[in-house]
Amino acid sequence: MAHIVQILPALNEGGVERGTVEVSRELVRRGYRSTVISSGGKLVDTLIRDGAAHVQMDVKSKSLLSAPSRVLRLAAILRSLRPDLVHYRSRVPGWLFHFANRARIPCVSTVHGFNSVSRYSRIMTEGLRVICPSTAVVDYIRKHYNTPEEKIRLIHRGIDPEQFDPAKLDRDFTDGFRQRYAPDGAFIVLGVGRITPLKGYDVLIRATALARKDVPNIRTLIVGSAEPSRAAHLESLKHLAAQLGLQDTVLFTGGQRNIAEVYASGNVLVSANAAKPEAFGRSMAEALAMNCPVIATRSGGALDIIRDGTDGFLVPPGDVDALAQKLALASRTDFTNLRDDALARFSLQQMVDKTEEVYREILRSPF
Repeated sequence: MAHIVQILPALNEGGVERGTVEVSRELVRRGYRSTVISSGGKLVDTLIRDGAAHVQMDVKSKSLLSAPSRVLRLAAILRSLRPDLVHYRSRVPGWLFHFANRARIPCVSTVHGFNSVSRYSRIMTEGLRVICPSTAVVDYIRKHYNTPEEKIRLIHRGIDPEQFDPAKLDRDFTDGFRQRYAPDGAFIVLGVGRITPLKGYDVLIRATALARKDVPNIRTLIVGSAEPSRAAHLESLKHLAAQLGLQDTVLFTGGQRNIAEVYASGNVLVSANAAKPEAFGRSMAEALAMNCPVIATRSGGALDIIRDGTDGFLVPPGDVDALAQKLALASRTDFTNLRDDALARFSLQQMVDKTEEVYREILRSPF
């Protein structure tokens, strides 16, 4: 069976990283040989335990000074691995592979975000097939890069029904999580994801302050860690919460491994991206699978996931007042059938099946 190599900057928390690990695991189960090249991270042990190999090298740094030596190192790694196909998932790995690919290994790319339009970003559209996680991303690369229709493949991210199953929760973790952060039976609002300005956590914090008038028992939990380069942004969010008198209402939990239990502990998830939309919004689909409704910015991948009024609400980007109103409305709304519908639309199997078909399409073509 074929040897597939995926390349991405790191294997820490995040939708791209978890999706890479899941695709790798399913490929191994289907008989493929799977290797991931990254600079390392928390998910490496999981990747290896699932039967894949990991090669650690710096495919994250944007330093031009070190780029030539890293191209040579990647070229040597590829000669050693002899992959049948390479799947790159970010711009730096894409460019390093571009210059290291002396053996002309066929490649696939996935556009995981709305990157700035530039020659640097164009590398994400130069795979033999270009995978997009949402209709919005498809439209974006069509508009800005005139990507040929025959190259584009729309593949929504997938939810692992085994991992995200309300019937298989770690009840001790769930009880402990709620006891620690909401011991008074509060209405729990979740913001899940790495701490970056793009996540719009400042909008969520301000909306929480307004919504407290209608939902006095509201408790907003921001679940995610900040890389060292984002430490100042994390402190600014904490300062904002303190300024608004929300020290006991907005709590920062740090990153959590039991993410399914976190979703199950919430009453509503908020995806408040304002400056740049989510390419897909994996946390939104996962929350729905755990029967947690979602309030999201009306843009990007959310438009493929959230049906306004059915499994949550959509709000204009950056609109604090609108988000506060929807938080209050969510506290009074009973949403039903969220899990079954989410799994029908965004199953892990559909993601892996479609990704494998892209690989097969490439491998059987004489490029």
